[in-house]
Amino acid sequence: MAIRMPRIIKKSSTSGDVPKGYFAVYVGEKQMKRYVIPVSFLNQPLFQDLLSQAEEEFSFDHPMGGLTIPCCENVFIDLTSRLRK
Repeated sequence: MAIRMPRIIKKSSTSGDVPKGYFAVYVGEKQMKRYVIPVSFLNQPLFQDLLSQAEEEFSFDHPMGGLTIPCCENVFIDLTSRLRK
């Protein structure tokens, strides 16, 4: 069974493919996957909660070289789907 990815977020494979108004985050607990999401999510309380968790766990200094969200991919996709509505 395939998981349908919302059109507002997408898996990203290279660092040069982030359009204006979006930013890349790494999501996962063990295996990190890179997603490109709208900057507007930064204003959303649910997303800010995820950022607080990232700060507690990684202090925004993570070896991936980017913002890392320490949650499972399914939780991230569910949350971003709700923010998109």
